Formats: sequence, structure tokens, C-alpha cells
Amino acid sequence: MINVLVVDDDALVRLGLVDLLSTDPGLTVVAEASDGLAAVEQASLHRVDIALVDVRMPRMDGITATRRLRALPNPPRVITLTTFDLDEYVYDALAAGADGFLLKDTEPREIIRAVHVVADGHGMLHPAAARHLIDHFHRAARPEALEARARVKGLTPRETDVLARLAQGDSNAEIATALGMRESTVKAHVSRILNALGSGNRVQAALLARDAGLE
Repeated sequence: MINVLVVDDDALVRLGLVDLLSTDPGLTVVAEASDGLAAVEQASLHRVDIALVDVRMPRMDGITATRRLRALPNPPRVITLTTFDLDEYVYDALAAGADGFLLKDTEPREIIRAVHVVADGHGMLHPAAARHLIDHFHRAARPEALEARARVKGLTPRETDVLARLAQGDSNAEIATALGMRESTVKAHVSRILNALGSGNRVQAALLARDAGLE
């Protein structure tokens, strides 16, 4: 069973998400919150596997909340909820530790699928906006680029190949097919890459890879 926390300051949005998630027998909404501060409080009281977090909220925004949620002793994975006009905030949320984001007009079945995908340890970036977000706001000229390139240099050539595919949003199965490897081998490479880069999840590793100029 996957325990979910729904965080949005719009009561109707929260109600809609709770009703949607309740249609999947593998998901249970254990708590709701109307802002980031309440989200952190609820995540401290309940075992939360996935937090669906809005970006703009009163008292504590979704970006700060994501950072705080990921710093908890048993941190939930975070999926940011957003609209296209919040691109820069979404990037900041991903950098803060979110495992992905969804547009609020995402098809209901895709929202449910995203929760399962992220719960399984994978990133989930909305395909229509992921590349636009990262390319537009993650520039090679940023100060982080120099540090990113130095960290990537510590990887083996094979790990670098895997990281490059990961930066494109490929799943483990897709990486295995592209590089002629077993999926279990890819999974082991990804674990080592995350440890070597100090990245909390695949999305952060992808952002770092793009900082380093990997495509």
C-alpha cells in the first residue's frame, strides 16, 4: 500500500485529488494539508510514501516544503503540482529534492501512474514540459556548472553513458536497451551514480548532468 499526502491550498483541488487517488486500491490518502507548513507537520505524524505538493501556497510554499519534507528522518518522495506559468518554481522544486512534477491538468490515470512510478524509485517529469524546464533554467553558465563537471569527472566512462541517458529521462529498461546492458546492471550503475554525485534521486542527477553539459 502506498501512503499519500495531498498538499494544496485549494480545497476543491485537494478534494478532487483525494477522490481520484481513492479509486486505486493500491493507494491510501493518509493526510491532507493546505500549505507547506501543515504538510511538514502531517508528514511527521504519518508514514507518508508520496507527497503531492502544490508550488504556490500561503505560509510555506511548495519549494520550501519539499526541502523540509526531504529532510525528515523518513522522507516521503515528492511530486510537485504546477501549471505552465510556474516553470522557474518547478525547477527550484526539483533542485530542492522533488522526484518530479505534474501539470494540474494531467489526465487522471497519469496522475495515478506517476504516484506508482515515483513510489518505485523513479523520477516523473511531465513529457510536454520537462526538457523546456531544464533547458531554459539550467544554464551551463550557472555557478553550479563547474562543480557539476568536476563531480561527473569522477564517474567511469560507462557510468557517464548511463548518466547521459538518465538525463534524457530514460527509464532503466530504456537505458538497458540503448546501451546493450541488463536492466539489473543499469540499476546498479544508477545507484553508484547517485552515491558518487551526492544526488538524492534520479531527477537531481539529471539536473546535475545537464549542468555538466551531458546531453
